[in-house]
Amino acid sequence: MHMRAADKLARRLAEAGCRHAFGIPGGEVLTLIDALEAAGIRFHLAKHETAAGFMAEACWHRTGAPGILVATVGPGLSNAVNVIANARLDRVPLIVLSGAVDPAERLSYNHQVIDHARLVEPAVKGSFELNAACPDLVTERALALATDRRPGPVLIDVPIRVAAAGAGNEPVLRRTPASPCGPGEGPALEEARHWLGESRRPLVIAGFDAVIDDAGAELSAFAERFRAPVIQTYKAKGLIDEDHPMALAPAALSPVADRTLLAAVREADLVILAGYDPIEMRIGWQHPWDASKKRVIEFAPTANDHYMHQASLSFLCDTGAGLRALSAGGEAGSTWTVAEVARLRAATLEPFRIDEAWGPAAITDVARRILPKETIATVDAGAHRILLSQVWRCHEPRTLLQSNGLCTMGGAMPLAIGAKIAEPQRPVVAFFGDGGLLMFTGEFATCAELGLPVIFVVFVDRSLALIEKKQRESQLRKFGVDLGRFDYAAIAGGFGGQGVTVRSREELERALIDALAADRFTLIACEIDDNAYDGRI
Repeated sequence: MHMRAADKLARRLAEAGCRHAFGIPGGEVLTLIDALEAAGIRFHLAKHETAAGFMAEACWHRTGAPGILVATVGPGLSNAVNVIANARLDRVPLIVLSGAVDPAERLSYNHQVIDHARLVEPAVKGSFELNAACPDLVTERALALATDRRPGPVLIDVPIRVAAAGAGNEPVLRRTPASPCGPGEGPALEEARHWLGESRRPLVIAGFDAVIDDAGAELSAFAERFRAPVIQTYKAKGLIDEDHPMALAPAALSPVADRTLLAAVREADLVILAGYDPIEMRIGWQHPWDASKKRVIEFAPTANDHYMHQASLSFLCDTGAGLRALSAGGEAGSTWTVAEVARLRAATLEPFRIDEAWGPAAITDVARRILPKETIATVDAGAHRILLSQVWRCHEPRTLLQSNGLCTMGGAMPLAIGAKIAEPQRPVVAFFGDGGLLMFTGEFATCAELGLPVIFVVFVDRSLALIEKKQRESQLRKFGVDLGRFDYAAIAGGFGGQGVTVRSREELERALIDALAADRFTLIACEIDDNAYDGRI
Protein backbone atom coordinates (compact mmCIF):
# COMPACT_ATOMS: atom_id res chain seq x y z
CA MET A 1 0.00 0.00 0.00
CA HIS A 2 1.26 3.48 -0.91
CA MET A 3 2.10 5.25 2.36
CA ARG A 4 1.56 9.00 2.21
CA ALA A 5 3.24 11.43 4.58
CA ALA A 6 -0.22 12.17 6.02
CA ASP A 7 -0.68 8.44 6.69
CA LYS A 8 2.52 8.28 8.71
CA LEU A 9 1.45 11.29 10.75
CA ALA A 10 -2.00 9.83 11.38
CA ARG A 11 -0.66 6.41 12.34
CA ARG A 12 1.69 7.92 14.91
CA LEU A 13 -1.21 9.86 16.43
CA ALA A 14 -3.28 6.68 16.54
CA GLU A 15 -0.37 4.90 18.23
CA ALA A 16 -0.46 7.64 20.87
CA GLY A 17 -4.05 6.67 21.64
CA CYS A 18 -5.88 9.34 19.63
CA ARG A 19 -9.24 8.19 18.28
CA HIS A 20 -11.00 11.49 17.60
CA ALA A 21 -10.18 14.65 15.66
CA PHE A 22 -12.27 17.80 15.37
CA GLY A 23 -12.41 20.68 12.95
CA ILE A 24 -13.80 22.11 9.74
CA PRO A 25 -12.44 20.82 6.43
CA GLY A 26 -11.03 22.88 3.60
CA GLY A 27 -9.46 21.77 0.36
CA GLU A 28 -6.02 21.96 1.94
CA VAL A 29 -6.74 19.31 4.62
CA LEU A 30 -8.74 16.71 2.67
CA THR A 31 -5.81 14.30 2.34
CA LEU A 32 -5.05 14.74 6.03
CA ILE A 33 -8.63 13.94 7.06
CA ASP A 34 -8.62 10.90 4.78
CA ALA A 35 -5.42 9.70 6.46
CA LEU A 36 -6.83 10.22 9.95
CA GLU A 37 -9.92 8.17 9.13
CA ALA A 38 -7.79 5.42 7.57
CA ALA A 39 -5.73 5.25 10.77
CA GLY A 40 -8.84 4.81 12.93
CA ILE A 41 -9.16 8.43 14.06
CA ARG A 42 -12.71 9.62 13.54
CA PHE A 43 -13.02 13.16 12.19
CA HIS A 44 -15.93 15.13 13.69
CA LEU A 45 -17.28 18.21 11.93
CA ALA A 46 -17.74 21.16 14.28
CA LYS A 47 -19.30 24.51 13.40
CA HIS A 48 -16.37 26.66 14.51
CA GLU A 49 -12.70 25.92 15.08
CA THR A 50 -12.77 27.24 18.66
CA ALA A 51 -15.54 24.77 19.45
CA ALA A 52 -13.57 21.99 17.75
CA GLY A 53 -10.58 22.71 19.97
CA PHE A 54 -12.67 22.48 23.13
CA MET A 55 -14.14 19.17 21.97
CA ALA A 56 -10.60 17.90 21.47
CA GLU A 57 -9.64 19.09 24.96
CA ALA A 58 -12.55 17.20 26.53
CA CYS A 59 -11.44 14.01 24.75
CA TRP A 60 -8.00 14.42 26.32
CA HIS A 61 -9.51 14.86 29.78
CA ARG A 62 -11.58 11.71 29.43
CA THR A 63 -9.23 9.42 27.47
CA GLY A 64 -5.71 10.64 28.30
CA ALA A 65 -4.76 10.85 24.61
CA PRO A 66 -3.74 14.23 23.16
CA GLY A 67 -6.50 16.22 21.51
CA ILE A 68 -6.46 16.82 17.76
CA LEU A 69 -7.72 20.02 16.11
CA VAL A 70 -7.80 20.21 12.30
CA ALA A 71 -7.87 23.66 10.71
CA THR A 72 -7.55 24.75 7.11
CA VAL A 73 -5.47 27.67 5.88
CA GLY A 74 -6.28 31.32 6.53
CA PRO A 75 -9.57 31.68 8.41
CA GLY A 76 -9.41 28.12 9.71
CA LEU A 77 -6.30 28.54 11.82
CA SER A 78 -6.99 32.18 12.66
CA ASN A 79 -10.40 31.15 14.03
CA ALA A 80 -8.62 28.65 16.26
CA VAL A 81 -6.21 31.08 17.93
CA ASN A 82 -8.48 31.52 20.94
CA VAL A 83 -8.71 27.83 21.77
CA ILE A 84 -5.00 27.31 21.09
CA ALA A 85 -4.19 30.07 23.59
CA ASN A 86 -6.64 28.47 26.01
CA ALA A 87 -4.80 25.16 25.63
CA ARG A 88 -1.50 26.86 26.47
CA LEU A 89 -2.84 28.44 29.67
CA ASP A 90 -4.93 25.41 30.69
CA ARG A 91 -2.06 22.94 30.09
CA VAL A 92 -3.82 20.96 27.32
CA PRO A 93 -1.73 18.74 24.97
CA LEU A 94 -3.49 19.85 21.79
CA ILE A 95 -2.07 18.77 18.42
CA VAL A 96 -3.08 21.46 15.91
CA LEU A 97 -2.96 20.18 12.33
CA SER A 98 -3.25 23.03 9.86
CA GLY A 99 -3.37 22.80 6.09
CA ALA A 100 -0.80 24.98 4.34
CA VAL A 101 -0.05 26.25 0.87
CA ASP A 102 3.07 24.56 -0.50
CA PRO A 103 6.33 26.51 0.02
CA ALA A 104 7.00 26.87 -3.69
CA GLU A 105 3.48 28.23 -4.26
CA ARG A 106 3.89 30.75 -1.44
CA LEU A 107 6.69 32.47 -3.34
CA SER A 108 4.23 33.89 -5.89
CA TYR A 109 0.75 33.09 -4.55
CA ASN A 110 -0.78 34.94 -1.60
CA HIS A 111 -4.50 34.08 -1.52
CA GLN A 112 -5.30 33.07 2.12
CA VAL A 113 -1.58 32.79 2.80
CA ILE A 114 -0.46 33.82 6.28
CA ASP A 115 2.54 32.76 8.32
CA HIS A 116 0.91 30.17 10.57
CA ALA A 117 3.87 29.71 12.89
CA ARG A 118 4.18 33.43 13.57
CA LEU A 119 0.41 33.77 13.98
CA VAL A 120 0.26 31.27 16.84
CA GLU A 121 3.79 31.68 18.20
CA PRO A 122 2.83 33.20 21.59
CA ALA A 123 0.21 30.51 22.16
CA VAL A 124 2.04 27.28 21.28
CA LYS A 125 4.96 25.40 22.79
CA GLY A 126 6.42 24.87 19.34
CA SER A 127 5.69 24.65 15.62
CA PHE A 128 6.68 22.05 13.03
CA GLU A 129 6.19 21.68 9.29
CA LEU A 130 5.54 18.17 8.02
CA ASN A 131 7.90 16.87 5.38
CA ALA A 132 7.72 13.72 3.29
CA ALA A 133 11.18 12.48 4.21
CA CYS A 134 10.53 11.96 7.94
CA PRO A 135 6.85 12.59 8.84
CA ASP A 136 6.96 10.06 11.67
CA LEU A 137 9.81 11.88 13.38
CA VAL A 138 8.07 15.27 13.04
CA THR A 139 4.94 13.82 14.65
CA GLU A 140 6.96 12.10 17.40
CA ARG A 141 8.69 15.35 18.33
CA ALA A 142 5.41 17.25 18.33
CA LEU A 143 3.80 14.66 20.62
CA ALA A 144 6.78 14.69 22.97
CA LEU A 145 6.65 18.47 23.29
CA ALA A 146 2.87 18.57 23.72
CA THR A 147 2.82 15.93 26.46
CA ASP A 148 5.87 16.75 28.55
CA ARG A 149 5.79 17.73 32.24
CA ARG A 150 3.92 20.94 31.46
CA PRO A 151 1.57 19.99 28.58
CA GLY A 152 0.44 22.43 25.92
CA PRO A 153 -0.49 22.95 22.25
CA VAL A 154 1.83 22.26 19.33
CA LEU A 155 1.30 23.20 15.68
CA ILE A 156 2.07 20.90 12.75
CA ASP A 157 1.70 22.70 9.43
CA VAL A 158 0.87 20.24 6.63
CA PRO A 159 1.55 21.54 3.09
CA ILE A 160 -0.93 20.22 0.53
CA ARG A 161 1.53 18.33 -1.67
CA VAL A 162 3.51 17.01 1.29
CA ALA A 163 0.39 15.39 2.75
CA ALA A 164 -0.15 13.39 -0.44
CA ALA A 165 3.52 12.70 -1.18
CA GLY A 166 5.05 9.29 -0.68
CA ALA A 167 6.57 8.99 2.78
CA GLY A 168 10.18 8.17 3.43
CA ASN A 169 11.20 5.05 5.37
CA GLU A 170 13.18 6.71 8.11
CA PRO A 171 13.87 4.61 11.22
CA VAL A 172 10.97 4.79 13.66
CA LEU A 173 12.14 6.65 16.75
CA ARG A 174 10.17 6.66 19.97
CA ARG A 175 10.90 8.55 23.15
CA THR A 176 10.99 6.34 26.23
CA PRO A 177 8.44 7.75 28.71
CA ALA A 178 10.08 9.08 31.85
CA SER A 179 9.13 7.36 35.09
CA PRO A 180 7.59 9.60 37.78
CA CYS A 181 10.30 10.60 40.21
CA GLY A 182 10.29 12.21 43.62
CA PRO A 183 12.73 14.55 45.30
CA GLY A 184 16.19 13.18 45.98
CA GLU A 185 17.21 12.35 49.51
CA GLY A 186 19.23 15.10 51.10
CA PRO A 187 19.16 18.05 53.50
CA ALA A 188 16.22 19.80 51.83
CA LEU A 189 13.94 16.77 52.01
CA GLU A 190 15.05 16.06 55.59
CA GLU A 191 14.16 19.62 56.54
CA ALA A 192 10.76 19.31 54.87
CA ARG A 193 10.07 16.12 56.83
CA HIS A 194 11.16 17.86 60.04
CA TRP A 195 8.74 20.72 59.32
CA LEU A 196 5.92 18.26 58.76
CA GLY A 197 6.70 16.50 62.03
CA GLU A 198 6.62 19.81 63.93
CA SER A 199 3.46 21.09 62.22
CA ARG A 200 0.25 21.37 64.18
CA ARG A 201 -1.79 23.17 61.51
CA PRO A 202 -0.70 21.75 58.12
CA LEU A 203 -2.73 22.71 55.05
CA VAL A 204 -2.50 21.51 51.43
CA ILE A 205 -3.31 23.47 48.28
CA ALA A 206 -3.70 21.09 45.34
CA GLY A 207 -3.81 22.22 41.71
CA PHE A 208 -4.17 20.92 38.19
CA ASP A 209 -0.56 19.76 37.90
CA ALA A 210 -1.47 17.15 40.52
CA VAL A 211 -4.34 16.05 38.30
CA ILE A 212 -1.96 15.67 35.37
CA ASP A 213 0.29 13.60 37.69
CA ASP A 214 -2.71 11.46 38.71
CA ALA A 215 -1.83 12.08 42.35
CA GLY A 216 -5.30 11.64 43.84
CA ALA A 217 -4.55 8.48 45.82
CA GLU A 218 -1.38 9.96 47.32
CA LEU A 219 -3.15 13.21 48.16
CA SER A 220 -6.00 11.43 49.95
CA ALA A 221 -3.59 9.21 51.86
CA PHE A 222 -1.49 12.21 52.91
CA ALA A 223 -4.53 14.22 54.04
CA GLU A 224 -5.82 11.29 56.12
CA ARG A 225 -2.52 10.33 57.72
CA PHE A 226 -1.45 13.88 58.64
CA ARG A 227 -4.97 15.32 59.15
CA ALA A 228 -4.22 18.09 56.68
CA PRO A 229 -7.20 19.93 55.12
CA VAL A 230 -7.01 20.24 51.33
CA ILE A 231 -7.99 23.27 49.24
CA GLN A 232 -8.43 22.30 45.59
CA THR A 233 -8.43 24.67 42.64
CA TYR A 234 -11.42 24.61 40.30
CA LYS A 235 -9.66 22.39 37.77
CA ALA A 236 -8.35 20.09 40.51
CA LYS A 237 -11.80 19.47 42.00
CA GLY A 238 -12.38 15.80 42.70
CA LEU A 239 -8.68 14.91 42.98
CA ILE A 240 -9.64 14.29 46.57
CA ASP A 241 -13.35 13.44 46.78
CA GLU A 242 -15.14 16.59 47.90
CA ASP A 243 -17.11 14.46 50.37
CA HIS A 244 -13.82 13.53 52.04
CA PRO A 245 -13.67 14.84 55.64
CA MET A 246 -10.40 16.68 54.91
CA ALA A 247 -11.71 18.41 51.75
CA LEU A 248 -12.18 22.14 52.23
CA ALA A 249 -14.10 24.30 49.76
CA PRO A 250 -12.32 24.96 46.44
CA ALA A 251 -10.58 28.20 45.55
CA ALA A 252 -9.79 30.14 42.40
CA LEU A 253 -11.94 33.12 41.49
CA SER A 254 -14.34 33.92 44.34
CA PRO A 255 -13.44 36.82 46.66
CA VAL A 256 -16.29 35.66 48.91
CA ALA A 257 -14.74 32.22 49.39
CA ASP A 258 -11.27 33.75 49.66
CA ARG A 259 -12.21 35.64 52.82
CA THR A 260 -12.42 32.32 54.66
CA LEU A 261 -9.87 30.24 52.76
CA LEU A 262 -7.05 32.79 52.68
CA ALA A 263 -7.53 33.31 56.42
CA ALA A 264 -7.02 29.55 56.90
CA VAL A 265 -3.87 29.70 54.78
CA ARG A 266 -2.50 32.57 56.86
CA GLU A 267 -3.16 30.67 60.08
CA ALA A 268 -1.52 27.44 58.87
CA ASP A 269 1.96 26.75 60.26
CA LEU A 270 2.86 24.66 57.19
CA VAL A 271 1.52 25.04 53.64
CA ILE A 272 2.11 22.23 51.15
CA LEU A 273 1.66 23.11 47.48
CA ALA A 274 0.78 19.87 45.71
CA GLY A 275 0.95 20.49 41.97
CA TYR A 276 -0.55 23.92 42.55
CA ASP A 277 -0.51 26.06 39.41
CA PRO A 278 -1.58 29.62 40.32
CA ILE A 279 -2.56 30.44 36.72
CA GLU A 280 -6.06 29.45 37.84
CA MET A 281 -6.25 32.03 40.63
CA ARG A 282 -7.56 35.55 40.93
CA ILE A 283 -5.28 38.38 41.95
CA GLY A 284 -6.13 37.92 45.63
CA TRP A 285 -3.87 34.85 45.61
CA GLN A 286 -0.87 36.92 44.64
CA HIS A 287 1.74 36.78 47.46
CA PRO A 288 -0.59 35.08 49.99
CA TRP A 289 2.28 34.48 52.41
CA ASP A 290 5.81 35.62 53.16
CA ALA A 291 7.99 32.60 52.32
CA SER A 292 10.79 33.99 54.50
CA LYS A 293 8.53 33.72 57.55
CA LYS A 294 6.10 30.89 56.74
CA ARG A 295 7.07 27.32 56.04
CA VAL A 296 5.92 26.49 52.51
CA ILE A 297 6.82 23.23 50.70
CA GLU A 298 6.19 23.04 46.97
CA PHE A 299 6.02 20.06 44.59
CA ALA A 300 5.87 21.32 40.99
CA PRO A 301 6.69 20.00 37.49
CA THR A 302 8.67 23.07 36.43
CA ALA A 303 10.56 25.92 38.07
CA ASN A 304 8.58 28.90 39.31
CA ASP A 305 8.52 31.58 36.62
CA HIS A 306 5.15 33.09 37.57
CA TYR A 307 6.12 34.83 40.82
CA MET A 308 2.53 34.61 42.11
CA HIS A 309 4.05 33.06 45.21
CA GLN A 310 7.34 31.74 46.50
CA ALA A 311 8.07 28.63 48.54
CA SER A 312 10.54 28.02 51.36
CA LEU A 313 11.45 24.63 49.87
CA SER A 314 10.69 23.77 46.26
CA PHE A 315 11.02 20.33 44.67
CA LEU A 316 10.70 19.74 40.91
CA CYS A 317 9.15 16.30 40.79
CA ASP A 318 6.01 14.25 40.32
CA THR A 319 3.36 15.38 42.80
CA GLY A 320 2.43 11.95 44.10
CA ALA A 321 6.06 10.89 44.43
CA GLY A 322 6.79 14.11 46.29
CA LEU A 323 3.99 13.51 48.79
CA ARG A 324 5.16 9.94 49.35
CA ALA A 325 8.73 11.09 49.94
CA LEU A 326 7.59 13.77 52.38
CA SER A 327 5.45 11.24 54.25
CA ALA A 328 8.31 8.78 54.69
CA GLY A 329 9.87 10.55 57.66
CA GLY A 330 7.07 12.56 59.22
CA GLU A 331 4.76 11.81 62.13
CA ALA A 332 1.27 13.22 62.41
CA GLY A 333 0.90 15.98 64.98
CA SER A 334 -1.98 17.93 63.49
CA THR A 335 -4.61 19.43 65.78
CA TRP A 336 -7.17 19.65 62.98
CA THR A 337 -10.38 17.70 63.67
CA VAL A 338 -12.97 16.48 61.20
CA ALA A 339 -15.60 18.67 62.89
CA GLU A 340 -13.39 21.75 62.59
CA VAL A 341 -12.76 21.15 58.88
CA ALA A 342 -16.50 20.66 58.32
CA ARG A 343 -17.29 23.95 60.09
CA LEU A 344 -14.73 25.81 57.98
CA ARG A 345 -16.09 24.27 54.79
CA ALA A 346 -19.64 25.21 55.77
CA ALA A 347 -18.58 28.78 56.61
CA THR A 348 -16.93 29.09 53.18
CA LEU A 349 -20.01 27.87 51.33
CA GLU A 350 -22.67 29.65 53.42
CA PRO A 351 -22.60 32.97 51.46
CA PHE A 352 -23.52 31.13 48.26
CA ARG A 353 -26.97 30.39 49.74
CA ILE A 354 -27.40 26.85 48.44
CA ASP A 355 -30.73 26.57 50.30
CA GLU A 356 -32.36 29.52 48.47
CA ALA A 357 -35.86 29.00 47.07
CA TRP A 358 -34.79 29.76 43.49
CA GLY A 359 -31.74 31.23 41.83
CA PRO A 360 -28.30 30.17 40.58
CA ALA A 361 -27.36 28.26 43.75
CA ALA A 362 -30.72 26.46 43.78
CA ILE A 363 -30.17 25.41 40.15
CA THR A 364 -26.77 23.98 41.03
CA ASP A 365 -28.12 22.26 44.14
CA VAL A 366 -31.00 20.58 42.30
CA ALA A 367 -28.77 19.48 39.42
CA ARG A 368 -26.16 17.94 41.74
CA ARG A 369 -28.89 16.08 43.66
CA ILE A 370 -30.71 14.73 40.59
CA LEU A 371 -27.83 13.95 38.27
CA PRO A 372 -25.87 10.74 38.94
CA LYS A 373 -22.66 10.88 40.94
CA GLU A 374 -20.58 9.94 37.87
CA THR A 375 -21.92 12.82 35.77
CA ILE A 376 -19.36 14.85 33.82
CA ALA A 377 -20.19 18.54 34.09
CA THR A 378 -18.85 21.47 32.11
CA VAL A 379 -19.27 25.12 32.99
CA ASP A 380 -18.85 28.30 31.01
CA ALA A 381 -17.13 31.56 31.93
CA GLY A 382 -19.29 34.03 33.82
CA ALA A 383 -20.82 34.73 37.21
CA HIS A 384 -22.58 31.36 37.29
CA ARG A 385 -19.22 29.57 36.84
CA ILE A 386 -17.74 31.07 39.99
CA LEU A 387 -20.78 30.10 42.04
CA LEU A 388 -21.15 26.63 40.52
CA SER A 389 -17.44 25.83 40.84
CA GLN A 390 -17.66 26.56 44.55
CA VAL A 391 -20.75 24.48 45.34
CA TRP A 392 -20.87 21.68 42.72
CA ARG A 393 -19.29 18.65 44.39
CA CYS A 394 -16.89 16.44 42.42
CA HIS A 395 -16.08 12.88 43.46
CA GLU A 396 -13.29 12.23 40.96
CA PRO A 397 -10.97 14.47 38.93
CA ARG A 398 -11.72 15.80 35.44
CA THR A 399 -15.46 15.71 36.03
CA LEU A 400 -15.94 19.49 36.05
CA LEU A 401 -14.39 20.86 32.87
CA GLN A 402 -13.95 24.56 32.20
CA SER A 403 -11.75 27.20 30.64
CA ASN A 404 -9.97 28.74 33.62
CA GLY A 405 -6.53 29.94 32.59
CA LEU A 406 -8.01 32.01 29.75
CA CYS A 407 -11.71 32.01 30.80
CA THR A 408 -13.10 31.76 27.27
CA MET A 409 -16.87 32.24 27.04
CA GLY A 410 -18.91 29.58 25.27
CA GLY A 411 -16.55 26.70 25.99
CA ALA A 412 -18.94 24.67 28.12
CA MET A 413 -21.04 23.52 25.16
CA PRO A 414 -18.25 22.01 23.02
CA LEU A 415 -16.49 20.64 26.12
CA ALA A 416 -19.69 18.73 26.91
CA ILE A 417 -20.00 17.44 23.34
CA GLY A 418 -16.39 16.24 23.37
CA ALA A 419 -16.84 14.54 26.74
CA LYS A 420 -19.95 12.71 25.54
CA ILE A 421 -18.13 11.53 22.40
CA ALA A 422 -15.28 10.22 24.53
CA GLU A 423 -17.51 8.53 27.13
CA PRO A 424 -20.99 8.02 25.68
CA GLN A 425 -22.08 5.87 28.65
CA ARG A 426 -21.70 8.74 31.16
CA PRO A 427 -24.30 11.47 31.74
CA VAL A 428 -22.94 14.84 30.61
CA VAL A 429 -24.33 18.26 31.56
CA ALA A 430 -23.19 21.71 30.45
CA PHE A 431 -23.92 24.83 32.48
CA PHE A 432 -23.70 28.20 30.78
CA GLY A 433 -25.21 31.66 30.71
CA ASP A 434 -27.33 33.04 27.93
CA GLY A 435 -24.34 35.04 26.69
CA GLY A 436 -22.23 31.91 26.22
CA LEU A 437 -25.14 30.10 24.61
CA LEU A 438 -25.51 32.80 21.97
CA MET A 439 -21.82 32.50 21.10
CA PHE A 440 -21.97 28.77 20.28
CA THR A 441 -25.58 28.13 19.26
CA GLY A 442 -24.39 26.43 16.07
CA GLU A 443 -22.94 23.54 18.06
CA PHE A 444 -26.49 22.38 18.84
CA ALA A 445 -26.42 21.21 15.24
CA THR A 446 -23.25 19.21 15.95
CA CYS A 447 -24.91 17.63 18.98
CA ALA A 448 -28.01 16.72 16.95
CA GLU A 449 -26.01 15.37 14.00
CA LEU A 450 -24.07 13.06 16.31
CA GLY A 451 -27.18 12.00 18.24
CA LEU A 452 -25.72 12.96 21.62
CA PRO A 453 -28.17 13.20 24.58
CA VAL A 454 -26.25 15.98 26.34
CA ILE A 455 -28.08 18.11 28.91
CA PHE A 456 -27.64 21.88 28.58
CA VAL A 457 -28.64 24.02 31.57
CA VAL A 458 -28.78 27.76 30.85
CA PHE A 459 -28.80 30.47 33.52
CA VAL A 460 -31.03 33.04 31.83
CA ASP A 461 -30.66 36.50 33.36
CA ARG A 462 -30.64 38.42 30.05
CA SER A 463 -27.24 40.01 30.62
CA LEU A 464 -23.50 39.48 30.84
CA ALA A 465 -24.04 39.26 34.59
CA LEU A 466 -20.45 39.27 35.81
CA ILE A 467 -19.49 42.28 33.68
CA GLU A 468 -22.69 44.15 34.60
CA LYS A 469 -21.93 43.51 38.27
CA LYS A 470 -18.42 44.93 37.84
CA GLN A 471 -19.85 48.02 36.12
CA ARG A 472 -22.15 48.69 39.07
CA GLU A 473 -19.41 48.07 41.62
CA SER A 474 -17.18 50.55 39.76
CA GLN A 475 -20.07 53.07 39.73
CA LEU A 476 -20.02 53.13 35.94
CA ARG A 477 -23.01 53.49 33.69
CA LYS A 478 -24.54 50.34 32.22
CA PHE A 479 -23.48 49.82 28.62
CA GLY A 480 -23.08 46.80 26.35
CA VAL A 481 -24.14 44.09 28.79
CA ASP A 482 -27.86 43.60 28.20
CA LEU A 483 -29.07 40.63 26.15
CA GLY A 484 -32.43 40.23 24.47
CA ARG A 485 -35.28 38.00 25.57
CA PHE A 486 -35.31 34.86 23.45
CA ASP A 487 -37.18 31.57 23.48
CA TYR A 488 -34.24 29.26 24.06
CA ALA A 489 -36.46 26.20 24.37
CA ALA A 490 -37.80 26.88 20.87
CA ILE A 491 -34.24 27.31 19.56
CA ALA A 492 -33.38 23.85 20.90
CA GLY A 493 -36.43 22.38 19.20
CA GLY A 494 -35.40 23.98 15.93
CA PHE A 495 -32.10 22.11 16.08
CA GLY A 496 -33.79 18.77 16.76
CA GLY A 497 -33.43 18.70 20.52
CA GLN A 498 -35.99 19.16 23.25
CA GLY A 499 -36.32 22.40 25.17
CA VAL A 500 -38.06 23.51 28.33
CA THR A 501 -38.19 26.72 30.37
CA VAL A 502 -38.24 26.42 34.19
CA ARG A 503 -38.70 28.89 37.03
CA SER A 504 -38.64 26.70 40.16
CA ARG A 505 -36.81 23.85 41.84
CA GLU A 506 -39.69 21.47 41.15
CA GLU A 507 -39.82 22.31 37.43
CA LEU A 508 -36.06 21.91 37.11
CA GLU A 509 -36.13 18.56 38.90
CA ARG A 510 -38.76 17.20 36.49
CA ALA A 511 -36.88 18.56 33.49
CA LEU A 512 -33.61 16.91 34.56
CA ILE A 513 -35.29 13.55 35.15
CA ASP A 514 -36.84 13.73 31.66
CA ALA A 515 -33.51 14.78 30.15
CA LEU A 516 -31.71 11.76 31.64
CA ALA A 517 -34.19 9.49 29.85
CA ALA A 518 -34.09 11.36 26.52
CA ASP A 519 -32.49 10.04 23.33
CA ARG A 520 -31.52 13.54 22.13
CA PHE A 521 -30.09 16.67 23.63
CA THR A 522 -32.13 18.73 26.09
CA LEU A 523 -31.88 22.45 26.78
CA ILE A 524 -33.27 23.64 30.11
CA ALA A 525 -33.60 27.42 30.26
CA CYS A 526 -33.61 28.47 33.92
CA GLU A 527 -34.96 32.00 34.26
CA ILE A 528 -33.50 33.86 37.23
CA ASP A 529 -33.70 37.43 38.55
CA ASP A 530 -31.41 40.24 37.54
CA ASN A 531 -28.54 40.78 39.99
CA ALA A 532 -28.96 37.20 41.27
CA TYR A 533 -25.24 36.93 42.03
CA ASP A 534 -24.90 40.03 44.18
CA GLY A 535 -23.11 39.39 47.47
CA ARG A 536 -22.23 35.78 46.75
CA ILE A 537 -19.33 35.61 44.30
